[in-house]
Amino acid sequence: VVELINEDRASQLLSESGDIKNGTNEMFLKFDLFTFFQPGMAFALLTSVAPIFGLYTSFFPVVLYMIFGTGRHVSTGTFAVVSLMTGSVVEQLVPTPLAFNSSSSEAANFEAQRIGVASAVALLSGIVMLCMFGLQLGFLSTYLSEPIVKAFTSAAAFHVTVSQLQSMLGLRLPRHTGTFSLFKTLASVLENLSHTNMAELLISVVCLAVLVPVKEINTRFRHHLRTPIPVEIFTVIIATCVAYFSSLDSNYSIEIVGHIPAGFPKPQLPAFHTFPAIAGDTIAITFVGYAVSVSLAMIYADKHGYSIHPNQELLAHGISNTVSSFFTCFPSSATLATTNILESAGGYTQLSGLFTSLVVLIVLLLIGPLFYFLPKAVLACINVTSLRQMFLQFQDLPELWRISRLDFMVWVVTWLSVVVLNVDLGLAIGVVFSMMTVICRTQRADCSVLGRASNTEIYRPLESHSKCYEVPGVKILTYNGPIYYGNRSFFREKMSRVLGLTPEEIRSREKARKALEKRESEASVSTVERGIANTSFSSVNEFFESETEVQAVLIDCSRVVFVDVAGARLFTQMCTECQKIGVRVYLANCNESVLKILTSSGLMSHMNPQHIFITVHDAVMYIQQQREKPPENNTTVWV
Repeated sequence: VVELINEDRASQLLSESGDIKNGTNEMFLKFDLFTFFQPGMAFALLTSVAPIFGLYTSFFPVVLYMIFGTGRHVSTGTFAVVSLMTGSVVEQLVPTPLAFNSSSSEAANFEAQRIGVASAVALLSGIVMLCMFGLQLGFLSTYLSEPIVKAFTSAAAFHVTVSQLQSMLGLRLPRHTGTFSLFKTLASVLENLSHTNMAELLISVVCLAVLVPVKEINTRFRHHLRTPIPVEIFTVIIATCVAYFSSLDSNYSIEIVGHIPAGFPKPQLPAFHTFPAIAGDTIAITFVGYAVSVSLAMIYADKHGYSIHPNQELLAHGISNTVSSFFTCFPSSATLATTNILESAGGYTQLSGLFTSLVVLIVLLLIGPLFYFLPKAVLACINVTSLRQMFLQFQDLPELWRISRLDFMVWVVTWLSVVVLNVDLGLAIGVVFSMMTVICRTQRADCSVLGRASNTEIYRPLESHSKCYEVPGVKILTYNGPIYYGNRSFFREKMSRVLGLTPEEIRSREKARKALEKRESEASVSTVERGIANTSFSSVNEFFESETEVQAVLIDCSRVVFVDVAGARLFTQMCTECQKIGVRVYLANCNESVLKILTSSGLMSHMNPQHIFITVHDAVMYIQQQREKPPENNTTVWV
């Protein structure tokens, strides 16, 4: 019922079902509360910063987006792909020392350097988004098709999973960045399997054995469960208690979250001096974060029947990242898990983001320090299991293959590029390949011959409609694409092949026409001198009507979206060549912009303006009427 009502009915529904307080309580019952702060702590590991900074990133951007954003169901905060890309930048500039002691006095300075770089990435990302907003570049989101977004997120899930293997196995390995980083990480993990911490491996196996089945139950029986089973919070609480009472950190050397300070962070400046070093990576992070955010917002906007303003989204996320960067936050974007929960719980405006902020606020002020003994392996397992929906996107491939082979190729190329090379480079390759498929489609558009259905005004391609027949003496052609410099040669080749008018054929017919005109001229002079009318050839056109079947070419321009200067000149050239061999050219269904370009390019100097028609049938009727008129040259000359 909640999905069928609009925003105006939301307040009425709450008032009819009870007071707003009761409605709010019901909303909270549907929430898996831990989902709103768990990603912050877990994805902080991907960013290579302390978990507390993930909590900050799950709070400040949510409040700011609630004010400026246009996505009513979008929840912002930490996102796995953005966090992973940011972590790569942090690892490059502030790598982990080989002999690093987390309990030493250098630990605080080390964490400050890392969050300084991550905050600088967030600040620069926000500035880039604000500049894009000023230039009104929100339309760039249209270049990210659905196959690209799904393939990208699915492939990025592999990067996230592989990056978490070392935490799940208890290995202390440096993070690999750049191209082929996934394979480098896998090779490093395989080489160091003998150093696996068995305690952390056991924790990971138990967590996965609990999380995966329960999440599957929540998904399959979501319509029968009043509220999802909060398996993550149970896992975290139990794991924290076991680690505390068993002293796993000291007895088995497992990594724990450590101190999580209570309260708000003090404002501090990001590491401005790193801007030159992070500029290139930040631009890639910006486009990825914006692409994911806008795509997610559009999905829910289409589902619930409202509009998203891409430029306003740039402003909202730009302000969120810029302001949050001064409160030790790393780059944020829309988050899949919390957005899905907000939507399924019945949220209809960004006011629902206030509830998520309150949950994180409680953790920051009260609960955070209690997670001191939480094993990082548990957070790694939660990271991996939260990517389940991204892995399941492989199920769309058979249907995509059935619908469009080109879109299937876009999906595969994007996925392979992201997995084999890197997240940002793979996305760029996917976008470029997708645009190349569009160019190929326009360059290789079909050219068909149209036939008329008997006793109707309907004209359809002959190859796919057996009950349509060609109009005698008229070749009706349609081209299913634009005509521009990129495909003009292909268009000319297609037209010549269909009409049978190769350059050699045109020269041959032009030569025959000139010879016939010369013979007719000589015959006319001879008959005038003798005082006798010669009726051997009434006209040159009658000779060609007897020689060839086509006397007129009608081009249906209904599917020609646009024509550039090169295409217009090609029209003029074809019209001139057809006139040389006695074939008249007609146009029909030209849109206003195409007709304007053809007229401005001088086509009317080589073509009769009366040969342009609104519909194909009008043109056919006119051509047939002209053929039925008695020839003007068929008169007898008397002396």
